[in-house]
Amino acid sequence: MIVALPAGTAVQDHVALAEIELCGELIIAASAVEERLSADRIDEVLRVAEARPDDSERRSGR
Repeated sequence: MIVALPAGTAVQDHVALAEIELCGELIIAASAVEERLSADRIDEVLRVAEARPDDSERRSGR
């Protein structure tokens, strides 16, 4: 059974869209260099440091 959505109805998965954007940024970064990306560069492109607290925040319990 196929269910049609009303015209103009857009369903967006914001998590999936964010993942697609990050994958695109990673592809762009990888295509800009001849060698493999380092783990640190991958973390930078994926903004990993922004997503986790630094060591001082973890030790202080913040």
